[in-house]
Amino acid sequence: MKPPALPDSIATPAYVLDEAALARNLETAARIKRETGCKILLATKAFALPAAFPMMREVLDGTTASGEYEARLGFDEFGKEVHVYSPAYMPGEVERLTKLARHIYFNSPEQIHRYLPIVQAEPGVKIGIRINPGYSNATLGGALYDPCAPYSRFGATRDTLDDVPWEHVDVLHAHALCEARDAGSVGLIRHIAREFPQYVRKVKAVNFGGGHFVNKPDYDVANLIAAINEFRATFGVDVILEPGAGLVVDTGYLVATVLDIHKNEKNIAILDASASTHMPDVLEVPYTPTVVGAAAPGELPHSYILGGKTCMTGDIIGEYAFAKPLHVGDRIVFTDMMQYSFVKNNTFNGVPLPSLNVLSADGTCRIVREFGYDEFRHRLG
Repeated sequence: MKPPALPDSIATPAYVLDEAALARNLETAARIKRETGCKILLATKAFALPAAFPMMREVLDGTTASGEYEARLGFDEFGKEVHVYSPAYMPGEVERLTKLARHIYFNSPEQIHRYLPIVQAEPGVKIGIRINPGYSNATLGGALYDPCAPYSRFGATRDTLDDVPWEHVDVLHAHALCEARDAGSVGLIRHIAREFPQYVRKVKAVNFGGGHFVNKPDYDVANLIAAINEFRATFGVDVILEPGAGLVVDTGYLVATVLDIHKNEKNIAILDASASTHMPDVLEVPYTPTVVGAAAPGELPHSYILGGKTCMTGDIIGEYAFAKPLHVGDRIVFTDMMQYSFVKNNTFNGVPLPSLNVLSADGTCRIVREFGYDEFRHRLG
């Protein structure tokens, strides 16, 4: 991803969405829909920026949520179909969801039996059942991000599927991927066709979940399209995909400023951006994000450990090499910072949240939202 010129006027820390890059990613989604007739939903657990919804609404069929608040966001701000799944629902949540979502997915046959009267009381709401397909193809984070890892709490296992009241179920849901390339996507589709055909024939649609990294350069979209078309031709059902990160991968940045250079055997650049608070997946996965103009340690003359300003010892983003020495006030630009980072950030230590910005195709940058002390204080009661 070659970043465009970012205005020096951006106050850091700042997340910046690149609209031109997002438009390119949405072209991939449009092609998949056009050539297969499938539906594609935005998983708001990975990306929830209402400022981008008008552009995404032109291509996508709606949103998929992980609970009531995300469902409400999709209903209020996106304005198309809302699908929702949670491994369990809080008291009163399903009743409220029936006013927001037209598709509610349950985690077990027992849940469907329990909530069926509530769903049926709201005309037009369709029921889905999430299954555990026993197909592991999560390419990121190992068991941490593998929905089919041993003892997973996600989805009805095969031995329970005959207890599902299939006459009331419209959608079979099988989410088993994380940052999967086409081999994983195609593998899941063929696995469901091979291992669960008797259940596919009981429903009107199959939702193959998210984790399809369709906008990575090494993803062969044609293979996905062929697999979806083969599946639809075999079973005569609709197909739904619900990518999140796959739609917004490589579409934005986190811009930071060097606050100080500390020396302790190595050079350590302390930033106003933090792994702990602003990019938690760096520590959870873990992974080392790409920095514009930087390379691996030793590949350029000047190496630095980049860390945040929190009191957490492990608030380290990674070690990088630069062509020139870093100085206080220098800008550091991290790429691929639209997926998960800003929806998972926090105010630990009272560290300010980065502002949200949108970079237009004409090079102008607008501030969507800035955050101050109030956001920190209001969460504390």
